[in-house]
Amino acid sequence: PEDSEYLFDPEVLSADLVDTVPNGFVVRPLKISDYDTGFLDVLSQLTVVGEVSREAFESRFKSMKMCSPPSYYVVVIENLNNGRVVGAATLVIEWKFIHQAGCRGRVEDVVVDKEMRGKKMGGLLNKLLVELAKKIGVYKLSLECKDSLIPFYELFGYSKDILNNFLVQRFDKDDEIVVPLEDENEDGTLFIPSSL
Repeated sequence: PEDSEYLFDPEVLSADLVDTVPNGFVVRPLKISDYDTGFLDVLSQLTVVGEVSREAFESRFKSMKMCSPPSYYVVVIENLNNGRVVGAATLVIEWKFIHQAGCRGRVEDVVVDKEMRGKKMGGLLNKLLVELAKKIGVYKLSLECKDSLIPFYELFGYSKDILNNFLVQRFDKDDEIVVPLEDENEDGTLFIPSSL
């Protein structure tokens, strides 16, 4: 396949680690054609994916690929016997002004197909993303996981950051966002339609 089909240049992946994949499998960047190879099915074993049309998938892929400098590194494991994606993980790079205009990495969406678990593929994906983050030069690499997975991720150098807390807000697509402001409206709030 042409390099243009990949989300990022396959050469940036550590050849030493890529070569450790079991026989019959290959580790590679996400391809625009992975809409048809089970990538979304594997992701749905991790979280709610929802309805993603081919058009939406290709649009998101192209917008991720166009980021400059590159910010999205989605790595997949493909079963060469049937062409199906059986594992995936994402490294997101946040380009900052802090740390001498450095960059921070976040690992997200690490998943291995339930039929393939226990074959060290999740470990391979994690090692690849840690090495890639080091190669890019991040000053910090983080991830969010369930408490039960902390011992697994500690195997790859992660540790709980005792001095910091992780907070989250979740939004329904149909909700209006309420942003508190000082003296903007009589009630001190501004309603922003979620369609913006």
